[in-house]
Formats: sequence, C-alpha cells, structure tokens
Amino acid sequence: MSLPSALPPALAPEALPRLIDALVEQGWYLGEGVLDADLCAELHAELTALAERDALEAAGIGRGQELQLRRDIRGDAIHWLDRESLAQRRYLEAMGEVQQALNRALFLGLFEYEAHFAHYPPGAFYRRHLDSFRGRANRVVSTVGYLNPDWPEDGGGEMVLYAPDEPEREVARVRPSAGTFACFLAETVPHEVLPTRLPRASIAGWFRRNASLGGRVDPAR
Repeated sequence: MSLPSALPPALAPEALPRLIDALVEQGWYLGEGVLDADLCAELHAELTALAERDALEAAGIGRGQELQLRRDIRGDAIHWLDRESLAQRRYLEAMGEVQQALNRALFLGLFEYEAHFAHYPPGAFYRRHLDSFRGRANRVVSTVGYLNPDWPEDGGGEMVLYAPDEPEREVARVRPSAGTFACFLAETVPHEVLPTRLPRASIAGWFRRNASLGGRVDPAR
C-alpha cells in the first residue's frame, strides 16, 4: 500500500544520482541531511521506546546455527523493521526507491531489502568487519541511516570506512547525526563502529540479490 501523497519525501531528491556515482567511483557514499528530519525524529522515538521497554534483541554475529553473541565484537541491540508503523513504512518505501535506482543504473539485480533498528548503549562498539557473510553472495549493498538529533562532536560512535583494496586505510569517518545516510558495497568495504559515549540510534539495512541455486539459498561460492 502506497503512502499518503501529502507526506514529504523521505530522501533528498538530489541524493540518488550522487549515491550511484559514488558507488561506481569509490564503492561507498556518504551524505548529510539526506533523510527527512521529521521522519528521523519519529524513528528515533520509536527505537527509544523499544529500548526503554526492553524490547530489543542482543545482536549476534553469523546466522542460523552459526549465530553467536560476542559482546567483545559487537555490543548493539536490534529490532527488525516490519512495517508496523507509518515511519517504518516511509523509510522502507524510500529504500525501495534506492533499490530501483541502483537496478536501473547499475544492473545489480537487487530483489529484496532487509533492515533493523540498531541501538548502541554507552560504551558499545562493533569491531571491523564486512557485511557479506563469508562464502555468501546475497548481501550486495549496505545502508545506514542515522537518527540521533544534535550529536555532539565528542559523542563517539562514528562509523569508520576503510578502503576496499587497502583495509588499513581509513577513507571516511561518519558522525551518527540524524539525517546522515551512508551506503557501501557489502562484500568489499570493511567498516567498524567506534565506542559510543551516548545512546546511538540508527537503521542498518542490506539490499540482497537472489543467489539461490538448485533450491539452495545463496550457496557458497
């Protein structure tokens, strides 16, 4: 079901062509003021309410039988977006626009988007990693939308992106301020979240390609 036409766009209209160009040229994109401010406030309030009533799940690494809780690697708590609120539906519809634009321009064959709220309590971090599972090909493009209003310079919690071909070389440091949006290639761009001094709110998401073969979902390459 489409959203009411009276709602403002969730994404700044100039963001999509810049995002596509940046992915082609360097494998990552970073834009400030990309997400609608009112939408960020609504999503931030929703995530804060989930955290306050202890309705978030501790995030793990791996999946299925390989899923592990490793607080020495990752300290956030999550809640998968399921379109249960208008704000979630607006965000997911905006990501659908990004998916269509990427497929038209880059022929990526993206067929699905999944995303979750991510809440980092003070002191939490996420060690350097790639978003695509080892030996898997289904997560192609990663996104992060930031929700915290008035994030101070000394708040910590920055996401650091590293060069795909030089994993020790930092190429960007993303301050988690509301409205900022990051996008990067899931299999090639290493990144980490530095320890945060304040509660940190974001939405992490992934555009997926259907990599099933012979009835087996995203088989090992």
